[in-house]
Amino acid sequence: MPFYLKNHFDSQNVMFWSEAEQCYVLYARHMMGGRRATARSTSTDFRNWSPQVLMTYSDTQSTVPSQHFYTNQTSPYFRAPHLYIALAARFQAGRRALTDEQIEQVDVGELGGAAKDISDGVLFSSRAGTALYDFSFRESFVRPGIGYTHWVSRTNYPALGVVPTGPAEMSMYVQRNYGERSAYLERLTLRTDGFVSVNAPFDGGEMVTKPFRFTGKELEINLATSAAGGLRVEIQNESGEPMAGYALSDCGEIIGDEIARVVKWKGGSDLSALAGNLVRLRFVMNDADLYSLRFRP
Repeated sequence: MPFYLKNHFDSQNVMFWSEAEQCYVLYARHMMGGRRATARSTSTDFRNWSPQVLMTYSDTQSTVPSQHFYTNQTSPYFRAPHLYIALAARFQAGRRALTDEQIEQVDVGELGGAAKDISDGVLFSSRAGTALYDFSFRESFVRPGIGYTHWVSRTNYPALGVVPTGPAEMSMYVQRNYGERSAYLERLTLRTDGFVSVNAPFDGGEMVTKPFRFTGKELEINLATSAAGGLRVEIQNESGEPMAGYALSDCGEIIGDEIARVVKWKGGSDLSALAGNLVRLRFVMNDADLYSLRFRP
């Protein structure tokens, strides 16, 4: 670690080569406002590093986080390397769930009084080249779970990385039983792209995107419906009017559970004629989840 990068390096810090930024990226521990926070730096040669920039958190709109985030575990997402996933450890200092009697039943060894703190894991996201953590979903991403050993200090910390482990599955790893002889890593699984979803109840709902431009030829979506549910997609112009041939009525109902379903309208799936135009997408759904979308060549 370059000695001139002043920091609080008592925790796990992460570095990786970013294909999107074409440089090495470092996310390292800092302290801001009395809370554990993160700063970012880059390098093209792994020897000379840019001045560190403190990350801003979307929930506070500040470089001072709302809570202690002990580790950040930021890494490029394997399906979209320009998107960085951060599985941060949220540390609740002085917040305890166990009584003294219950703590005595946990083999905490030298952990001592720190067993009176608790922790869980949360989900941040960021984009390549930016110093912003999106913390839109402040609920726990990894809850402690059942058992006294999960309710002591500094356990439940996610390890670095989310990796594909099957055709429709990805895995993350979480540290359990911190400070105990039984300490281990637990593998947790999600469907591919399954961090969050847009969910519609049985009675239905819809989502309309902001206007954007795209490149590519086809719209691919990751979705899951029930046997009674479904999804349709409409392509609108900037003003929200359906584009000819791509209205909701031109899209057949999509039913099923697929990681990469190509959306088709009456005229087919080729969207080349719309590429580069300012468009919006309207999703009308019932009893369904939409996990991700992308335009592919």
